[in-house]
Amino acid sequence: MAAIITDQIRILNAKNFVSGVSSSVNSYYAFVGLPNPTSIADDWNDSPPSPTDNLDRHNACWDTIIGMKKITSSDVKQVVRKVSWSSGSTFDYYRPDYSISNVPKNSNGVSLYSANYYILNSDYRVYICLQNGTTPETPDGKPSLDEPTFTDLEPRAAGTSGDGYIWKYLYTIKPSDLIKFDSTDYMPVPADWETSSDHAGVRDNAVDGGIKVVVIKDRGTGIGTANRTYTRVPIKGDGSGAECTVVINSDQAIESVTISNEGSAYTYGNVDLAAGSVPTPDTWPTLDVIVSPQGGHGKDIYKELGATNALMYARIENDAENPDFITGNEIARIGVLENPKAYGSSSNLTIDKASASFAMRLVGTGYSSATFTADSIITQTTGTGVTAIGKVVNYDQTTGVLKYWQDRTMAGFTTTTSSTAGVAVTDPQYGYEITRFSASIAEGGTFAIVGTTSGLTISTSFSGLSTSINNKTYYLGQSFTKGLSNPEVKKYSGNIIYLDNRPAIKRSSNQKEDIKVILQF
Repeated sequence: MAAIITDQIRILNAKNFVSGVSSSVNSYYAFVGLPNPTSIADDWNDSPPSPTDNLDRHNACWDTIIGMKKITSSDVKQVVRKVSWSSGSTFDYYRPDYSISNVPKNSNGVSLYSANYYILNSDYRVYICLQNGTTPETPDGKPSLDEPTFTDLEPRAAGTSGDGYIWKYLYTIKPSDLIKFDSTDYMPVPADWETSSDHAGVRDNAVDGGIKVVVIKDRGTGIGTANRTYTRVPIKGDGSGAECTVVINSDQAIESVTISNEGSAYTYGNVDLAAGSVPTPDTWPTLDVIVSPQGGHGKDIYKELGATNALMYARIENDAENPDFITGNEIARIGVLENPKAYGSSSNLTIDKASASFAMRLVGTGYSSATFTADSIITQTTGTGVTAIGKVVNYDQTTGVLKYWQDRTMAGFTTTTSSTAGVAVTDPQYGYEITRFSASIAEGGTFAIVGTTSGLTISTSFSGLSTSINNKTYYLGQSFTKGLSNPEVKKYSGNIIYLDNRPAIKRSSNQKEDIKVILQF
């Protein structure tokens, strides 16, 4: 059977996704992780591998998530392709009948939404092109010479060059939206278009089934008297009220057709020259009546521009009062989580930022000058023949907080080279199970942490979210009990809906990362 999934369901899916993110029922988070990419692939930074989409790899991804930032309703919007105006470029014009058999002339598209029929100007105003200078002599249109800058509600030419373009103003992108949602290839569409008072003028000016433009495909010949103008020529179809003015040139052919009354409720139309008292020509002209989208231009901006994509934004930055994002190590993976759970809970995580790393607070002589190499191995003997093993995320010399992770390579697998990492062995050095670092040791165990620096132990007397050192309060970002802290998020919970492997970025204390994830439906 011949069937298609239409673009309209893609727009609906994008709209529903934005609504879902905005709903209080759901929680979405952007995350950063993978501080040791070259242990997975030696050439990771030159050629990051494509993520593998299966549940096992999702679990493995969880192991190395470091920190998470909540995505709120103000951090997600529908977006469309960015088409920037530039002088001398030829754009398509709005037609509801673009298809693989009626392709846009000036783009490589095969549908309306792949055509370049709207533009973003230099003042971040968005316009629909209703006419691009298409005539029988220029069937592909003309280069645009006049940048539209007006905010008039009715469409018009942008300047005096005579380039033949007619533009319809839609909206202006807010500065706050530019920061979050503008990208190289995409631009945002306003939220709540249907109800927002900011766009009421454009929205309320729309006329369902109105006609703004008639395109001349063939001028005809021998039409009545030369240099004659005919007014109130009716446009017939399934709507009513539309009229146009037809100008006959000195060659007794149609020079121009302009709309004098757009009418309403049309889905198709034809210029009835005879009813407008235009004499019978030798050769009938061909006039293409362009009907506005359902509701009219500006009524449903998502449908009119084809908002089939959604962009999610998150800013990763260091926060002295909530230091969940590490410094001094790398990140090589970003992603998006849907509905992760709070640690030790069946409820969704809701806090603004969350640490996904394990942590311990260390004490001992020289803790303030101790060093732990990023991604190096640390161990603790928790009992006779039982050893906990982890990898360093980062170490804070001021607070003595060491963040670390434990992944599957530490349980019955090799941990040596990238070529053998993750390969099961018959006699694993530390056993087949991951042993957690502990403040309750068994016989033969010790609180000592062995790593690059020795002689430091878990501060089993410390509990809390902050510590005071030299009369200054330092916030630790996660809660400690007997010197140990679990992640603030329940590992392996929720759904990973987006994964991106990237060349590693080393984070510093004054660094910020803007994460913009575009989901194409």
